[in-house]
Amino acid sequence: MNANLYSTFEQRFPADRGRPLLLLGSGREVSYAEADATSARYAAFLAGLGLVPGDRVAVQVEKSPEALLLYLACLRAGLVYLPLNTAYQQAEVGYFLENAQPGAVISQPRSLGTTQAICAQQGIRNLFVLDEHGQGGFLDAARASPERFTTVERAESDLAAILYTSGTTGRSKGAMITHRNLASNAEVLHREWGFGPEDVLVHMLPLFHVHGLFVACHCVLMNGTAMRFHAKFDAGAALADLRRSTVFMGVPTFYTRLLAEPGLDRAACSRMRLFVSGSAPLLAETHEAFEQRTGQRILERYGMTETGMLTSNPLHGERRAGTVGRPLPGTDVRVVDDAGETCKPGAIGHVQVRGPNVLSGYWRLPEKNKEEFTADGYFKTGDMGSFSTDGYLTIAGRSKDLIISGGFNVYPKEIELALDELPGVRESAVVGVPHADFGEAVTAVVVRVPGDTTSEADVIAALKARLANFKVPKRVHFVEELPRNTMGKVQKNVLRDRYSGGGRG
Repeated sequence: MNANLYSTFEQRFPADRGRPLLLLGSGREVSYAEADATSARYAAFLAGLGLVPGDRVAVQVEKSPEALLLYLACLRAGLVYLPLNTAYQQAEVGYFLENAQPGAVISQPRSLGTTQAICAQQGIRNLFVLDEHGQGGFLDAARASPERFTTVERAESDLAAILYTSGTTGRSKGAMITHRNLASNAEVLHREWGFGPEDVLVHMLPLFHVHGLFVACHCVLMNGTAMRFHAKFDAGAALADLRRSTVFMGVPTFYTRLLAEPGLDRAACSRMRLFVSGSAPLLAETHEAFEQRTGQRILERYGMTETGMLTSNPLHGERRAGTVGRPLPGTDVRVVDDAGETCKPGAIGHVQVRGPNVLSGYWRLPEKNKEEFTADGYFKTGDMGSFSTDGYLTIAGRSKDLIISGGFNVYPKEIELALDELPGVRESAVVGVPHADFGEAVTAVVVRVPGDTTSEADVIAALKARLANFKVPKRVHFVEELPRNTMGKVQKNVLRDRYSGGGRG
């Protein structure tokens, strides 16, 4: 049996391939038949470039139907899909391409110049453009390719994707995700969240992120139904879609912005059966306010780039605000102390996980793989948490200082390195503080060189030219010195306490 994830999806396609997969705001529909033919054409084109199964294809493009079909094409051709956040800047993209050595790169138009230079330096011959309208050199080049393609045989252990997730040292790691990892998680979520033939999902998430690409799209493809497909989140459009859809997936920021819409009420959500939140902690007050307005309790779940989804509040049963629910079937989740002993209920410890959804390892980092897995095969998530007596997991924080802002992972060390290179900055510390809209706001605390007059605006402007926007601090505070303990380590807990409440910007 072919373990290629596309073959798994294809078995779930509707009998009538003319039924829609994508419902677009323009009124256009993309049917399952069109998705199959177009992804075949893209797969044939990529194979015609000389790419062979296992080769990487790096993709940094805005969301469009064509971008989704390109992902499906990579699966079909046995290629390893490498999605890159569209906000990544030249230095970031340069590192990813050098590390992954892709056989082809698909770029957004605005990054073409810098990406061209990187590809020339790295000896990457195949570079194409795909814009937010689904147009560009890639489509032009692929237009003459045949619309028939035999999906390449893949084993469960073969790579389907590599997703880069930053480390606390500032060096990004490529999480190697296999066909089995993705298929097992898709099957569990499809079943546990009760997808059926009448479901229509509202899709406003990005496609370079696990939530939008793997969780949302895979649930729909496993279901053989449609999704209302938008380039980005828009509260007004979301509200209109809720009246004619059944499932909505979003990050906490989406829910706070929906709550700001006067039209959000029970009538607007009368057809909806499920609201899912993830990628960042959902504030209990957001959970409660949403239920009061709509009569719907948001289902919060927990996952990671490296593992897909690990736990979920139940479809039927108590959805407990402030928790991420119980472990999903087939996934083992444990909380252990520093000695590796299982913690008692209520005690906070290290969250470790094991299951068919957990990554096979990090790309070209065998020494890191030894560090990140226990002797009995559990992956160390780096998160701290606790179980209730009845098995609900609560995430207490992150042992690696990870900040999750608007659903995106931000690692302080990377920002601090960039800050410390700026003229006038002697040293810096970056923390996350609670923020009603973004969940956490990236906040920088800077010690200036004596006599320097660098302003908050100066720092933010300088970082915007060097970092993806979601990594740029919302606020910059200036201090005479950073608080330290007796060992000289910066006391970030003191900074979080000092600047909490000042994160809105």
